[in-house]
Amino acid sequence: MDMQAVGERIRVAREAKHLTQQSLAEEVGLSAPHISVIERGVKAPRLDTFVAIANALDVSADELLIDVVDHATQGVATELSSAIAEQPREYQKRILNAVKALVAD
Repeated sequence: MDMQAVGERIRVAREAKHLTQQSLAEEVGLSAPHISVIERGVKAPRLDTFVAIANALDVSADELLIDVVDHATQGVATELSSAIAEQPREYQKRILNAVKALVAD
């Protein structure tokens, strides 16, 4: 499992919620250095810790494990949707048309 990639997604989700490592740590009952270790991919969190982090960040496990779980389709759709939502409306329409053309086989 690529723990660095998982840790990076945890960091990105934490920053998107405008949380510091310290505030996330307090919310899930860990220390800030422990959160840092997880985010850097040095150590994998225990399952209960992983679930607590996902819940605190309001993200699904799929989103955090997208490249390590074969059936994480919802995470892919969520990531795609989030990326598109950040674009101007006209660009969103062009993306939608391109996707429709790709899946129209």
